[in-house]
Amino acid sequence: MGKKKKNKKNSSQKNGITKLVMQFLDDAPNKSFTYRQIAHKLNLQDEILKRQMVAAVQFLVKKNAVKQVRKGQYQAVPSFQKYEKGVIDITSRGNAYVSIEGRDEDVFISGRNTNTAFNKDIVNVYIFPQRKGSKVEGEVVSVVERFKTRFVGRVDLQDKFAFVVPSDPKLHKDFYVPLSDLNKANDGDKVLIEFTHWSDKTDSPSAKVIEVLGKPGEHQTEIHSILASYGLPHEFPKEVLEYADQIDTSITADEIAKRRDMRSDLTFTIDPKDAKDFDDALSFTALENGDYEIGIHIADVSHYLKFDTVLNDEAFSRATSVYLVDRVVPMLPEILSNQACSLRPNEEKYTFSIVFIIDKNAQIKNQWIGRTVIDSNERFSYEEAQHIIETKSNEIPEHISIRSSSYSVDDTFVDAIITLDKLAKKLRKKRMSSGAISFDKIEVKFNLNQENQPTSVFFKESKDANKLIEEFMLLANKKVAEFIGKQDPPKTFVYRVHDEPNIDKLTALNQVVARYGHSLNLKDHLSLSKSLNQLLKDVVGKKEQNLVDTLAIRSMSKAEYSTENIGHYGLAFEYYTHFTSPIRRYPDVMVHRLLEFYLNGAKSRKQKVIEEACKHCSKMEAVATSAERESIKYMQIKYMESLDQDEFLGVISGVTEWGMYVEIIENKCEGMVRIKDIPGDLYTFDPLHYSMIGVNTKKTYQLGDEVTVSIKQTNLEKRQMDFNLIQASDR
Repeated sequence: MGKKKKNKKNSSQKNGITKLVMQFLDDAPNKSFTYRQIAHKLNLQDEILKRQMVAAVQFLVKKNAVKQVRKGQYQAVPSFQKYEKGVIDITSRGNAYVSIEGRDEDVFISGRNTNTAFNKDIVNVYIFPQRKGSKVEGEVVSVVERFKTRFVGRVDLQDKFAFVVPSDPKLHKDFYVPLSDLNKANDGDKVLIEFTHWSDKTDSPSAKVIEVLGKPGEHQTEIHSILASYGLPHEFPKEVLEYADQIDTSITADEIAKRRDMRSDLTFTIDPKDAKDFDDALSFTALENGDYEIGIHIADVSHYLKFDTVLNDEAFSRATSVYLVDRVVPMLPEILSNQACSLRPNEEKYTFSIVFIIDKNAQIKNQWIGRTVIDSNERFSYEEAQHIIETKSNEIPEHISIRSSSYSVDDTFVDAIITLDKLAKKLRKKRMSSGAISFDKIEVKFNLNQENQPTSVFFKESKDANKLIEEFMLLANKKVAEFIGKQDPPKTFVYRVHDEPNIDKLTALNQVVARYGHSLNLKDHLSLSKSLNQLLKDVVGKKEQNLVDTLAIRSMSKAEYSTENIGHYGLAFEYYTHFTSPIRRYPDVMVHRLLEFYLNGAKSRKQKVIEEACKHCSKMEAVATSAERESIKYMQIKYMESLDQDEFLGVISGVTEWGMYVEIIENKCEGMVRIKDIPGDLYTFDPLHYSMIGVNTKKTYQLGDEVTVSIKQTNLEKRQMDFNLIQASDR
């Protein structure tokens, strides 16, 4: 390992000299210099460095970054006198692309020119003069801002030093760690390191070990590694827990007097059977005139979560709860998330509510927003509510009961659930007719034994009971956003926004689904949404369902939080926010606070402060999603390793320049057939048609093709699984 580093030292030194020469010539854009003058100005006295400087100048001349103005005189090319700043995305092969705001095309960076950048860093790049018809290329000259400075890897211990081999396949440099900074880590341990520095003169970045995570392959080690690699905590700081334990969570008469008392209303929750935090409840009253009073009650987290406290700082830092395959990493300590704020049955709770008067046609006739106190009468699981909807029976059988045995439900709850289901379906129909898009993507879940080994896979689908809750939560979020968004003068608020989809990706999706006999109408928003909904409906239960669902979602823009309201394309809402899950999402807490301010007549809050908080929450949401996906990938590989099976039927779910991703049809686990492992020919990647084409045979493998594969190798540490390709359908 150490030897490998020494061999690479000269290459790193050359890159450093190249940058020094370029920066020096840039600083004197109208002057030219000889080799001797450049060496003198850069204080290069060593003959080896002088020779490297000459080579660097010649390299820059070839790249058209430097020109020879007369014999022996060199000067910077004007187009190279300005850096451009962007975010670097390093591929698993070591090359990279830098996305620069205002540029349609990303800048390609070869692996030798990424220099000291890590993946997702903000960097300055030189853009080489572009030849006609060629791609835009450049070189990283400096790192403006590190995306992160903590990384997970495995210790490779040498006699006098150590290297940490990073787990992230997009990190192509091992980290040098002095023995004094090993923090008692042993050879082979998985560790969390802190990046310290990376000089242009050294090939390896330097770091120190800040936490020993354990032995690679062990369940706790790998889960903690996932959390650590995304900067997510696995426990609360002591001072945060101590503060939370001291909060007065009692329900007082003084506080009740400040709220609308709805404790006598029929109220219940519907949640997953294993849920512990219940942050929303529904109340239902049938009025004499035939209308209904329906309350959507949300845990009043902001009552307990106060500004300028260690608890609030920690909640804001986390910004969201993270749902891994075997655990939840909550935004709030358990005393709040599972106790004080959880709307458990037969317990009085403080809530923030929106109460509607709705007629039988699901038309909103009136609404009220404010703080309340409730007392939930009953807790239902989705399975129990679904049984009531399907059978109209009040008898809950033992096999779906969240109690220890079967039981009878009071008829008032049965009537309420059946009526709410009918209203929800009408709300959904209106929403879909307005152009909303229905994504009911199948979620992969695992049954785990006591050792956290996956014993089976099951798929979570959204049924009527899920959609009942979804529609009323969507309604609450929409109406709260409208309430603030339509005020005059305008007030700063937190919106959940969703931009229009990427037309290029939609066109590519249309090409893929055409092979299955489907099509999209890209004429306008309403035509697209109707045809997309029809497509998603048509593929249900078919082999291409998950592929189509995945590609359709990828074609959409990402929803985010912002004070600038552009509407929500996917829901077809002009105004939308997140109000309904403050136990697990910090933006909902922000919405509650802003609502309270404005209901009390306060002036608009400063947009800049709220917008910065929105950006942080959007970023942390993306981080949590990535961690959740990685934990699923980890568990999928563990599950595949446990199977006593030689061959699997799959579908090609992705095609890249380095290979084809294949998703196993029966369990949705995904692995890769690398391009070098495709038998029978030399294959090349066709990005236009998402396919691999044999150079000699012209045989093609395309997105959506069925193939038979076997497991070649698995790597739990890197979350990678490689397949051998056995056979495919003829084309």
